[in-house]
Amino acid sequence: MKKLVLGGQSIITGCGSIAELSNVKASRAFIVTGGSAMQTSGVIAKIEGIFKANGCKTCIYGGIGKNPDTQAVLEGLSIMREFEPDLLVAVGGGSPIDAAKVMALFYEYPKLDFAAAQTGELPAARKRLLFVAIPSTSGTGTEVTKAAVITFRELELKVGLKTPAFIPDLAILDPEITMTMPPNVVAETGMDALTHAVEAYINRNLDDFSEVLAKGAVAGLLTWLPVSYHEKTKESREKVHHYQCIAGLAFENTGLGMAHGISHAVGGKFDLGHGLINAIALPHVLAYNAQEEFVGARLDELARSIGRKGRQEFIAAVKELNQQLAIPAGLAQAGVDRASFEEGFDELTVNCLKGSTRVNPVPVTKEQMAEILKELYQG
Repeated sequence: MKKLVLGGQSIITGCGSIAELSNVKASRAFIVTGGSAMQTSGVIAKIEGIFKANGCKTCIYGGIGKNPDTQAVLEGLSIMREFEPDLLVAVGGGSPIDAAKVMALFYEYPKLDFAAAQTGELPAARKRLLFVAIPSTSGTGTEVTKAAVITFRELELKVGLKTPAFIPDLAILDPEITMTMPPNVVAETGMDALTHAVEAYINRNLDDFSEVLAKGAVAGLLTWLPVSYHEKTKESREKVHHYQCIAGLAFENTGLGMAHGISHAVGGKFDLGHGLINAIALPHVLAYNAQEEFVGARLDELARSIGRKGRQEFIAAVKELNQQLAIPAGLAQAGVDRASFEEGFDELTVNCLKGSTRVNPVPVTKEQMAEILKELYQG
């Protein structure tokens, strides 16, 4: 028996769908966001205006970086507890949404802390706080998943925390707020979504529902992501925004794989963007996994779905997409100097074997991981 989860209460789509916030009843809204993008674009002011018209007070907590860490969560939590909201709205990329997920849980369960979150079972539900997620980038799918990835600086590691209580009650997919994404963000978040879809499809936990979601997301992203990057049309931005969410629904019910295990470890050590590392890692991970016929057969099917022949052509298509999106070939080209890469290499290798690598469809030894990391560095 398997329980499938397809997001929270509702997913609202379409241009201007941010207006759905006018139907959300609350008296005090705590709004979590990232850097200055959402404020500069006027999105935050628009959200505040909607709530003000309904007599709802607001408090903004912004400035969360590309890799949200424990300190950012705890600082926001302190402000949140003082404000005492009945509604939490996370707007921006995956980072502020992930941070808001943990803040929401710690807010409802004051005895929880990060030590307990790492070692114990997290509460499975929220009861006091309504949670709305509005992604401004198209990649993480976090608006429909039970995962929150937080960086533990002292460990030099990103840790994926999971509980159904993290799933936002309402996800709003408004393509209009994605139009200001710079090209590198379009590329990196889009490749994050593609990695989600591909790793879900080759995961041994794949089910009939997730198979359709993952396969559809792969084909959709390979078609529309280059258009979104090069032509920046509203149609292409909307398509990618939808397909990244579909990919999130797929991996929510299957799990991921080695690319994400590597990304969390490398990102925790070098503070690189999650999607960037996934993009660099994915072709190498697929080449390794394709040695197993179970995975190879699924890559063959993905190849057919995009008009290619066989697993090697599918991997080639991923490499070609990286090139179209100006993704660096390796970690060296992404700015990681050799001395930093070699320092603590053994610990990095061990960390890459944690997390999603544990559910990779093909087992990975420490020695094999070390060779893969060296390939990733050179590109």
